[in-house]
Formats: sequence, C-alpha cells, structure tokens
Amino acid sequence: MNTPTLAPVEALQQGASILGQALRDLGSVGLLSDDDALDVLATFEAVGRLADAGRVMAASSIADRSNRWLGHDSLAWKRGCRTGTDLITQVTGVSAREAGRRVRLGQGISPRQEVGTTLPPLFPAVADAVREGALGVDAAEAITVGLTELASRVKPDDLAGAERALVATATGAVTDETAGTPGAGLPHSADLMHQQVEVWKARLDPDGVAPSETDADLRSTFGFGELRRGLYPIRGAVTPEMRGIVNGIFDAHLSAHSTSAHSRSADGATRFPTAEEQARIAAGELIPGAEADFDTRTGAHKRADILRMVLEAAARDPKGPTMGGAAPTVMVHVDATDLADNRGIGWIDGVEAPVSLRTVERLICAGGYQKIVFGNDGQILHLGGKERCFTSQQRRAISARDGGCIIPGCPVTAAWAEVHHVIPWQNNGPTDVDNGVLLCFYHHTTIATSGWEIRMVNGVPQVLAPRWIDPTRTWRSTARHRVSQARPRVLKQKARTATARPNPSPSSRE
Repeated sequence: MNTPTLAPVEALQQGASILGQALRDLGSVGLLSDDDALDVLATFEAVGRLADAGRVMAASSIADRSNRWLGHDSLAWKRGCRTGTDLITQVTGVSAREAGRRVRLGQGISPRQEVGTTLPPLFPAVADAVREGALGVDAAEAITVGLTELASRVKPDDLAGAERALVATATGAVTDETAGTPGAGLPHSADLMHQQVEVWKARLDPDGVAPSETDADLRSTFGFGELRRGLYPIRGAVTPEMRGIVNGIFDAHLSAHSTSAHSRSADGATRFPTAEEQARIAAGELIPGAEADFDTRTGAHKRADILRMVLEAAARDPKGPTMGGAAPTVMVHVDATDLADNRGIGWIDGVEAPVSLRTVERLICAGGYQKIVFGNDGQILHLGGKERCFTSQQRRAISARDGGCIIPGCPVTAAWAEVHHVIPWQNNGPTDVDNGVLLCFYHHTTIATSGWEIRMVNGVPQVLAPRWIDPTRTWRSTARHRVSQARPRVLKQKARTATARPNPSPSSRE
C-alpha cells in the first residue's frame, strides 16, 4: 500500500510543528553541556539554512509573478499591492530591505523562464549548495554579488570555475580549484568569503582593479549622522589604500602602547616583568603588554582617541591650511559665571550637543581662551586677547624637555600631546614652561580621576603613580630627553613644588 504524498504546504507545516515541539522539549540551552549546546547551535543552523533556501526561492517566484509588465495579471496587482516586494512584506512581515535581498539572491540561484523554456540558474553551484543547506544565504549573496560584477568582463568558463572554487571554499569541500590552497577542506565564514571574492575578482580581471580603484576614490565618503545618546555616528566608506593608511597609524600607536608598558620601567629603562608580575600573568590577573596604568579602554575607544590626537596635531601644524589667517580652532562658548562656579555646560560652534565643564576646562587648559563681553541685545561690547594659552615657543620648550606624554609607559610623542597646567589655571596657575607638562588626550582627560599626581621640581616634572600601580608611592622623574636621561636621576625638592591631585575640586579638573 503506497503512502500518500503530502502536499508541499502540508509537509512544511508538519515540519514546522515538529520543530516547534523540539524547541519546547529543548527548554533552556543554558542548561546543556558545552558540547550539547554547540551541537544544538549547529543543528539549528542546518535547519535555518534549509528554511532560508525555501524563503529565497519562494520570494523570487513571487517577485517574478509580480512583474510590472504583467499588468493586471501581476500577482501583486491581484492582491492589491504595488510591487512584488510590497506583497512579500505583507505576507511575511519582513522589511522591504530583507525582501529585496531575498529576491535578488533568488534571481541568481533559481531556474529562469524564457519564452516557455526553463534555463538553469545563473549560478548553479551556489544554487545546489543553498538547496542542500551547505551554504548560508549571506555567503551565497557575497559570491553572487561579486561574480555578477565580473559577468560581462570574463569568459563564462572562468566565471563558472571561480563560482565552484568559492562554493568549495565556503563549504569546506575540496575540488580541483581548491586543492592545495591554504585552508582547503575547512569551511570559511561569510566574512572571509567577502575577502575571497575580492581575490578572485582581481585574479580574473586584473585590468579592472585600477579602474575600480578610481571609481572607489570617487565613491569615498565621510560624514556624521544625527546625535544619538551623546555621540555622532560616523558614516562613510574608504578605499583599501586609505584603510591601509589608517590601519598603519592605529597599529603603530597601539603596538607602541602595548609593548612599552611592561617592557620599560618608570624611568624609561628596558626591563622584564618582575616575579610578582609573572605570577599575576600566570594567574590571568595581568595581561602581558597591557599599559602601565592598566588602561581599560577597548580597542575601538583607543582608536577613537588616536584619531583625535592625529586631527589635533594636524590642526596645530603651522604649515597646515588656515581659516581667516589662523589655524583651525575649536570655538567653545561658556558663561563666565558657570565657569567660575564650575557648574553648567558649554557649546562648540557648529555642534548642537552640549559639552561638560570638564571638557571646557581641558580645552582652555590646552588651548587658552578669549573673553567676549556681550550686550543685552547680543552685540559684542568687548573682545579680549587670548589668555592662559601656551605660546608656540613655550610648547617647543616643554616638548624638548618632556619628549611626549609624561605618564610612564605612555608612548604618545610630543607632536600628539597637549600641554597641561600643573597648577590649574583657574587656581591662578601661571602659563609658563615651569608649570606646563605634556599629556596625551587620554591622560589629560583622566588626570583628575586616574590617581596620578604631578609636581614640578627645579622646572622638571615628576609623577606619583596610584597606590595600586606603585605601592611604594615614590615620586619619579619623567624626563625623556636624551640629555636628561644621561644625567643621574637625583630627586631634589625645592621650595616651589606644585602637585595636581586627583580630587573633585576645580583645581584638578583640566
């Protein structure tokens, strides 16, 4: 007796029912062992890939039935929708973007109908792998989009060979095209497949690389989005060359920071980790190469600070472009009463988001300020000269003495650092060489809370590390100049010493 075959919809409904029951029986994945949790993850991915294949092919079919040239015979028109994408979103509830993504992929891996004849898919190898659940739709999309760009410029056989090789690379299959290549036999993630596609594009169409780079240069963009939770998102895209330049800058600073901390002592001499540090490294309490002050910033946070230092250094460059005859300057507006009372907020020209008084004070400390008196109707009654701003000659002298950020282990050079008042300017600290030291943006911003203390002895800065970094609480010289390093380091305290202490008072917030 033959078992009746279920209709496609009934079979899918039955499969959905079985999957739903499996989910209910599974309960919480968090209660499973590590191996079982990984098995569940892999199984759900396999099931999801098959479901994705069905969703892509179904969406492509609905889009074909809804072509505008069909007029009133269009499926979308019959169902009261404007387009096939509109109909798909109405039935499935997915976004128009996701519906369009499924349709585009489906058009590349679904059989084609032309004048009553069924033709194979444009990408048959991708189609087979997707239907079998061996290839996810994100990797399939990377392959089809990349090869579509080559279709008009390479031989069909070469394109088909590249397709087979890319599918094999993504799924971990070994073929004639992939045998002997690095990683052959191991499946690649969708992210890696984007890189593999670019490799094949350059291999099959080397003459197209230069024109594509020119096109990419024309498409390179950079801008800011709307303010969200106090931050402006950066939007844009850059060429591989620019990405390499930016990576080089980031890597140079990050590698210098990671290698300098525990390879050098507080006075700059090379050293190895102590026995205590080695024990902490073995226990996982200390990461080898971490910054001297155990910087907790993420990599993304550090890259943002590096970019800031690069831009600020460019703005200070006397050879750079000017605005109205002066170097580009960040204009910050703050009420004098708020500044005196250390409360309130400030505003930056051209930026609608406010900044804190701590930021205002740091900018004044590093760049000085001009006093402007407004009348009741907003007219300017008085414009004072720039005050409390280190001159270029003073900065050169301080840079020659300090050599860079004075916090031990910090590799930021003088060109990237800011000048900081040791005795705060709002506490009548003088703006002279004997009261100025170099700090990088990060240490300048956190000097009031990090626990580091600074004082001047005979015109030379000394630092005191927080107790959790230096239990001995010893004042240490910070001179990085070669002449200074050649001298014996004898710490002599004179009558005039100044200390920047980490407390919430206005005297330490710079």
